Amino acid sequence: MKKYTAIDLFCGAGGLTCGLEQAGFRVLAGVELLNIAAETYRHNHKKTLLLEGDICNLSPTEVMSALGLKPGELSLLAGCPPCQGFSSLRTRKKHASAEDRRNELVFEFVRWVKVFLPKCIMMENVPALAKDTRMTYAIAQLKDLGFLIDATSLRIDDIADYGVPQRRKRMIFTASRFGSVEQPKPSEIKATVKEAIAWLPKAGESGDPLHDLPEMRSEKIGKLISLIPKDGGSRKDLPPEYWLECHKRYPNGFRDVYGRMRWEDVSPTITGGCHNPSKGRFLHPEENRAITLREAALLQTFPKDYYFSLRRGKDSAALMIGNALPPEFIRQQGQAILTHLESVD
Repeated sequence: MKKYTAIDLFCGAGGLTCGLEQAGFRVLAGVELLNIAAETYRHNHKKTLLLEGDICNLSPTEVMSALGLKPGELSLLAGCPPCQGFSSLRTRKKHASAEDRRNELVFEFVRWVKVFLPKCIMMENVPALAKDTRMTYAIAQLKDLGFLIDATSLRIDDIADYGVPQRRKRMIFTASRFGSVEQPKPSEIKATVKEAIAWLPKAGESGDPLHDLPEMRSEKIGKLISLIPKDGGSRKDLPPEYWLECHKRYPNGFRDVYGRMRWEDVSPTITGGCHNPSKGRFLHPEENRAITLREAALLQTFPKDYYFSLRRGKDSAALMIGNALPPEFIRQQGQAILTHLESVD
């Protein structure tokens, strides 16, 4: 049985739990509000207690008792409070962003820390949270609880530097009550799109539901996609007569839409619109289609057989994949924390 334990707050489809387990943690429990994400999490992590519901209505004291823990015994409390209120698109609309109630979930994380008093904590989120006054206030409370927080505790990382074949900047915050956590070292060698997905069988004929879902495209869009140059081409490479009306109105905006990924590069950020080429550079490097949901999950570094529920359709599954934390990025962060805990012991 694994010695080091963790709890995953706001666990979603399980990317953080997956990464922590790969690092060597035993994840005791996860908390998730959305039913479809909870269904996916439960299917992949059958030995983990899943608390399905609003975290604001849960008692961390009761959860701690149910798990047979006492304050200070949990190795790691980790989580990614829903970040839509801090996303780059939302923060351009200052008023809507400031009033998003999900912004306050950062303090739910702190509430659980106060009860469990874990040895270490880890919070992941969008970069904008790092500069928000809520994070400043949360850090002040965590310092009062005895966590050592130094210049390296809060940082902005590009996950492409940590073995993920994807360009994606994220805030990562780690701290311990027993000293400084040495951060994992970035790699100079990047994982590529080719390494992640080129080995897959032909989409539509694989027997994997995530890889075989059909596309529904108009003849006009199908023709446009076929004309995009292979291996990194863009809609900007097309003659103007093939441009869509919205692209003609905004010729310099959203340049990545209807763009192809490049085999020997990392992918763009995998979002909830990753199956739709009108949402970003989500066309396959060679084939005249968008990437499949399985390809998107692999670019997020999920295991090749990781289950995502399709009960609510393709859009819902894509949103789970796009919102997930890349397991490989979390694995490396988790291993750094594990090394720290071993040195403390």
